Amino acid sequence: MTFEPGQVVTRRYWRGGLCTWVQPMRVIADDADGLLLWSPVGSDVARLVDADGRNPHDLPVDELRDPRLTVGAWERYDVLVLMPPQAAYSVWWFFDDGVFAGWYVNLEEPCVRHPGGVDTTDLVLDLVVSPERRWEWKDADEFAERVGHPLYFDRATADGIRAEGERLIGLVEAAEFPFDGTYTDFRPGPDWPAPRLPRDVEAAVRDR
Repeated sequence: MTFEPGQVVTRRYWRGGLCTWVQPMRVIADDADGLLLWSPVGSDVARLVDADGRNPHDLPVDELRDPRLTVGAWERYDVLVLMPPQAAYSVWWFFDDGVFAGWYVNLEEPCVRHPGGVDTTDLVLDLVVSPERRWEWKDADEFAERVGHPLYFDRATADGIRAEGERLIGLVEAAEFPFDGTYTDFRPGPDWPAPRLPRDVEAAVRDR
């Protein structure tokens, strides 16, 4: 299944049968490098939030009380997201008023495509990389807390996730693709509207 440039698709995260994240994004390219998606500041994004205002970063999803997808605005950075074929990560380019502001590596399961977009599972541990290629782990404490939880990963799987992050750090330090300057000068079309979610986002994700 190949998506067409200009098409709006959704990137969704799932955990324990719950959709935890829905982000509509515009397709820039879908080729041998992977699926390249764009979302500007002000676009819709839906996050799983429970009755106490907590989210999956605060607690494992099975401990959230009456969680619901809550639609808000994507904030701070415009973002370009590359999902390479069969990769257990995505790479994000952040832009601040059109100026490249760094990379973000989201470790995640290889995506599964469906007619409306792509589904994946977030693997909790991430990397933040500055434009000068200084890097640091993100959410390492949360990652450690989830090891052994039945809805997350065992120790061997966690070690594999971290090893993939370390492999990507090697690409960062060597300034190899996708950290070689590719897409850092990306500019969106001037007439592209911000992607939106349907009013009933819960209904939109029931048919997985």
